[in-house]
Amino acid sequence: MLSIPAVRTFNFMALALCLLVISSPAQASEQPVTLSGSIEWQMHNDQGHPYRILISKPEGDVPYTGGYPVLYVLDANAYFASFHEAKRAQKQFRHAIIVGIAYPGEEPLNFLRRAYDLSPPVPEERNDPPQGGQDELLDFLQQRVMPAVAERFPVDPDQQSLFGHSFGGMFAIHALFTRSALFDHVVAASPSLWWHDRHLLGPERAFSTAIQAGTIDVTHSSLALILGEYDSPQEIQDSQALHRRLQPLSAWGLRSSLHIETGEDHMSVPFRIESRVLQEVLTARRR
Repeated sequence: MLSIPAVRTFNFMALALCLLVISSPAQASEQPVTLSGSIEWQMHNDQGHPYRILISKPEGDVPYTGGYPVLYVLDANAYFASFHEAKRAQKQFRHAIIVGIAYPGEEPLNFLRRAYDLSPPVPEERNDPPQGGQDELLDFLQQRVMPAVAERFPVDPDQQSLFGHSFGGMFAIHALFTRSALFDHVVAASPSLWWHDRHLLGPERAFSTAIQAGTIDVTHSSLALILGEYDSPQEIQDSQALHRRLQPLSAWGLRSSLHIETGEDHMSVPFRIESRVLQEVLTARRR
């Protein structure tokens, strides 16, 4: 039989062991991580395809322009969080709205959805996976998402920007060439300019011709091309060639730049340039 002191010691040890088990990380209550200052909408395009619209809300008073600047980020499952936190950590950028275009689910890059949304039409024999939805996505942004953002927040119509990486960069340049009034500033990281036999060359020629004819106004427009040092030589050279071809359009106001991020490759570069992108699109002024 245990003595009274021995029983007390045994009970104390048992209690301590129970507390240890209860307080161990494996037994702790788990909650999903949320991004402070952000909200999420669910929207469908005209074809019934679902999207997650991720919003980094603006902080502070409405700027003197009467509205907040907006940056739209493609492939937002992968890139929204880092842009959101880079914005909130730097006081000069907190007044911006960041709108992420994301897909249902947790996969950072939804291969099938982005292959369709961000690409031009291709011949039937090359349409695997399905491609050709770039103008459907532009319609969705222009007719559904952007009006919804403007209804929820006061926005500056002269400070609307678009960021895309890889296929998203190709899409962003397509938006500049074909709907130049939709976004004031476009940032294309490692754009896939080689895709479908350099299909953007045709829209580029039409864009340049229209600017020189005075039918497109790019007085306050910009395109920033950003690549990683270890992107493929083809991607780097294609972007350099595009940058050279666009240089003469500076006479009509188009501002273009090219930057190569040292030490980065195709997949790492988006996670090194958030502040550069914010600086590029949020510090431009019209008046």
